[in-house]
Amino acid sequence: MASKKKTAAVQTLRIEGEFSIYRAAELKPVILQAVESSPALEIDLSGVAEFDTAGVQLLLLAKRVAAERGHELRLVRHSAVVVDVLQLLDLAAHFGDPLVVAA
Repeated sequence: MASKKKTAAVQTLRIEGEFSIYRAAELKPVILQAVESSPALEIDLSGVAEFDTAGVQLLLLAKRVAAERGHELRLVRHSAVVVDVLQLLDLAAHFGDPLVVAA
């Protein structure tokens, strides 16, 4: 499930459940639409239970599109599986967001 809420100028898109190859086709347009329409977007990853390279690729695409549009994109509240994958692939610095695991 993906849900979006608006707080002041920053919108939040929450990804829940699988963020993997099995949901990539479903999540790609949701994420890209949120990036396009939000000058400041946070993607809340606290509800991600499974994360693979397809999810990583979508986040890389979202970060690139946001940069091309001059929009801000932050990844927040990373689940433990997201932290593990980003650290394994040595991508934490690329995204530039603090890796804080939700309680």
